[in-house]
Amino acid sequence: MEELIKYIKEAINVDLEINKFEKSDFDKLPMFIESLYVLYNTELFNQQLILVKYKNEEDFSIKQAKIHFEMIRNAKQKKVVLVLDKLSSIMRKRLVDKGINFIVPNKQLFLPELLVQFQESFSAIKPKNEAQKLLPLAQLILLYHFLDRELMIEQFSFKQLAQKLQYTQMAITKAVENLKQLSLITVTGEKEKSIRFTMAGTELWHEIETRNLFVNPIFKSVYVDEIPQNLKLLQSYTSALPEYSDVNPSNQQYFAIEKDLFYQLEKGNGFVNINSFEGKYCLEVWKYDPQKLSNSDTVDKLSLYLCLRENKDERVQDALEQLIKTMPW
Repeated sequence: MEELIKYIKEAINVDLEINKFEKSDFDKLPMFIESLYVLYNTELFNQQLILVKYKNEEDFSIKQAKIHFEMIRNAKQKKVVLVLDKLSSIMRKRLVDKGINFIVPNKQLFLPELLVQFQESFSAIKPKNEAQKLLPLAQLILLYHFLDRELMIEQFSFKQLAQKLQYTQMAITKAVENLKQLSLITVTGEKEKSIRFTMAGTELWHEIETRNLFVNPIFKSVYVDEIPQNLKLLQSYTSALPEYSDVNPSNQQYFAIEKDLFYQLEKGNGFVNINSFEGKYCLEVWKYDPQKLSNSDTVDKLSLYLCLRENKDERVQDALEQLIKTMPW
């Protein structure tokens, strides 16, 4: 808890005193609470609080947490604050939506019951001209890295990476510069340059989410009544969600199509009754080629997550939570 104490001091200039629960403090609480959480007593703004920390954050579930925290609150008559070491953007949004008090040291403090909301990032100061978001191709490279660890992108030269992803070397160089500006990679080598990620796996993913660097893959959506013959498209949006979760498919059928291919077909009148309102099929026009990240009939799970993370349907949010937990990182 030393990191939390330091963060509260830096964030709101309060000296926090934290005391771990003694055995007697668990009186009136169900036995399983002690097996799942470490509890602490503290005081903030003249209010008695109980800090709750998971023994294993991989078990974190908002539904379960809300029920358990209510039990603790009712038994001890104190407000409850969740303390996490890390938090994905989707989980953070759901905690905020449900009004659950939480603190992620060095990242965010959200205490609606104490009428306090404070968010702060301790990332390095960025140069004025530094990119604030990922370029589509830079995001594609990152997702390829997350999804296909056997590819070992870090062993590829820029030229080899361009050949593998079927982009020009100039486009790859621009994407790499974007990643470098965002401090997500370093570049090694002289004649044959390659990239090295500054963090590994889940740490890298959470860093990008926390800084809100990801872009929604979808450029725009249109509707058509027919798909051009011999055109292979991947199921996307809520049509793809059943591939990665137990949610039922949507009535509307969604497919993803790369932007340049879409405009090529549109220019050649390849679509029947194309419009912005309704049709048998919804075509999501993507900023990068979804085919490069998938080896199935659906878009890849991480791009799908990024497409749907702002969807307010609770069933979709539950499905995304299932999806992200399946990542081996």
